[in-house]
Amino acid sequence: MRALIVSQYYWPEDFRINDVAKTLLEKGIEVEVLTGKPNYPRGEVFSGYRAGGCQQEIRQGIVINRVPLLPRGNGGLRLALNYLSFIVSGLWHAPRMLRGKKFDVIFVYAPSPILQAIPAIFLGWLKGCPVVLWVQDLWPESLSATGHVKNRVVLKLVEQAVRFIYRHVDLLLVQSRAFEAQVRKLASKTPIKYYPNSVDDAFAKPVTGEVPSVAGLGQGFSVMFAGNIGAAQAADVIVEAATLLKDYVDIHFIVLGDGSSRGWMLQEVQQRGLSNLHLPGRFPAETMPGFMQKASALLVTLADRPIFAATVPNKVQAYLAAGRPIIACLNGEGARLVAEAGAGLATPAEDARSLTDTILHLYRLPAGEREKMGENGRRYYQQHFDHERLIDDLIGHLQAVSQARKDMR
Repeated sequence: MRALIVSQYYWPEDFRINDVAKTLLEKGIEVEVLTGKPNYPRGEVFSGYRAGGCQQEIRQGIVINRVPLLPRGNGGLRLALNYLSFIVSGLWHAPRMLRGKKFDVIFVYAPSPILQAIPAIFLGWLKGCPVVLWVQDLWPESLSATGHVKNRVVLKLVEQAVRFIYRHVDLLLVQSRAFEAQVRKLASKTPIKYYPNSVDDAFAKPVTGEVPSVAGLGQGFSVMFAGNIGAAQAADVIVEAATLLKDYVDIHFIVLGDGSSRGWMLQEVQQRGLSNLHLPGRFPAETMPGFMQKASALLVTLADRPIFAATVPNKVQAYLAAGRPIIACLNGEGARLVAEAGAGLATPAEDARSLTDTILHLYRLPAGEREKMGENGRRYYQQHFDHERLIDDLIGHLQAVSQARKDMR
């Protein structure tokens, strides 16, 4: 089977689709990628690339076709133009870049913006092959929840665009069971299947090599957050909890990653004199398992919005695999999953006082009880989110829609 992956984000940007593409290739699927120029999360095009012009490269045996786009910058209008530029470039440049190539299926990895599926649908029509869309974020709800768009007319137009997308693909995969009802409202008769995220198996294997030195990690009781630091992650609740716990000299917060809220957090650290809150920046993806396994506890946060209550952040699967106790400062599906796994403690989204109390409770627990939570989490990961098993499931989905299209001819 020959598959085209369409994703606005791809290596060297750190997204789940990188591991998916690599493992699909290892399992005998011929994979090619259509993507943009890497600029997430800092909003600047990575070194070695430029925003303009098309580019083709080969990495790990996968042909990567890159179309030009406007970097996302610091959000606002630039972010909207970034989304639109990928759509326009995909529609204009991709048919030429992929001329003469045949595919059995097109697979769209769709975190925000889900509008990136529009070039994929067009390519599916040109190539006469089915399109499978993996929904990572709910639109237009995500736009309003993060504050990127407040205009009701614009949100309604986006909703109509999403309705068009959902009804013009062959299969919708949703990363959270709680997504299905919302997606169904716009999808009409398009089939929907639950297909969760996973992480590379390296997260579930003990790390034996050295881990880069980071202030606060390995000192006393370390609470680590890893990933994008933006509006959706409610970074202020971490700052408030660190402030409330600043007198506990052996409790440290380590926030690994980058994003639109990191600059604000650094300012707050200075203004509040928070020697217990460390923001070392972004590290290569391959270092994350070591960092996570070295932490005393792993923290996941989301803003208090109904849309986020339906979301399971991909870091939850990574945290489960790492085998460390989890502090889930969020509502809904993500918190339910951590509780069901017995992998940690949940606290309401954006409730700094409750988060503080939860951290103190975990801090005071016997080490053996914390280790048991980590073991529960890793066991739950292996039962429900094992990478290899989920890739086999994905191949089954792709083969099914491809065969169904052939049978219709």
